[in-house]
Amino acid sequence: MKEGAETSRSELLDRALEPVLAFLDNIGNIVTLTFQTIVWLVRPPFRPAQFLAAMDFMGAQSVFIVGLTGVFSGMVVTLQTSYALRAFSAEGRVGGLVAVSLARELAPVFSAIMVTARAGSAMAAELGNMRVTEQIDAIATMGVSPVQYLLSPRLFAATVMLPLLCILYTSVGMCGSYLVAVLWLGGDEGAFFQSIRDFALPKDISMGLIKACVFGFIVSSISCRHGFYASGGARGVGVATTRAVVESCVTVLVTNYILTQLLLDM
Repeated sequence: MKEGAETSRSELLDRALEPVLAFLDNIGNIVTLTFQTIVWLVRPPFRPAQFLAAMDFMGAQSVFIVGLTGVFSGMVVTLQTSYALRAFSAEGRVGGLVAVSLARELAPVFSAIMVTARAGSAMAAELGNMRVTEQIDAIATMGVSPVQYLLSPRLFAATVMLPLLCILYTSVGMCGSYLVAVLWLGGDEGAFFQSIRDFALPKDISMGLIKACVFGFIVSSISCRHGFYASGGARGVGVATTRAVVESCVTVLVTNYILTQLLLDM
């Protein structure tokens, strides 16, 4: 009886600890693989073609979706802000408020989420497919490091290109804001631009760019980890891709709060 009771308690404890251990194992794998990827970034042989292809995939091919999202984000924020400020007769301030909101929060966060949805999922699926079809093992057999050949260019490209996409998001968002505030709602053009000069500061842009760099690093690290260690055939690739997108989005939102608190205190 005692042995049976002890066995039951042991099984319950194992079940309770299983999610925690799986979570810690996942973090450990991400940190280890990311460290190896960073080390291989500065070790020869260097393959510029791989880096340029990754930058094109992360950056140039994401321009349309990021720009489209930025335009409508700027438009809807302007519309909501204009109606809110109308009660205080302060519609002229809308340009500056939208500029700060885009530069600090909306541009880095939404750019990261769009890149996760488009490029992060594709990275996880591609690497996962290469893993289950043993292409990664074949690369290692040829004496080439899969981490250097496949992961380092993707990590570098995401970290470098996401800040540029953040700038694009902010720029087109302000164009959408101008369209709504001045052309559609009939606001004063001079007051719109003057409010931007009064409210938007260089530190707002730098805050957004720092966030974008960190978010790009996070998205590529998580996506590469899940794709690189995928298993279980086609179903395993789908599970890895789903986990990569969900974990990346959640981590970006949590990290955004932490970075905002740190950067505001500086």
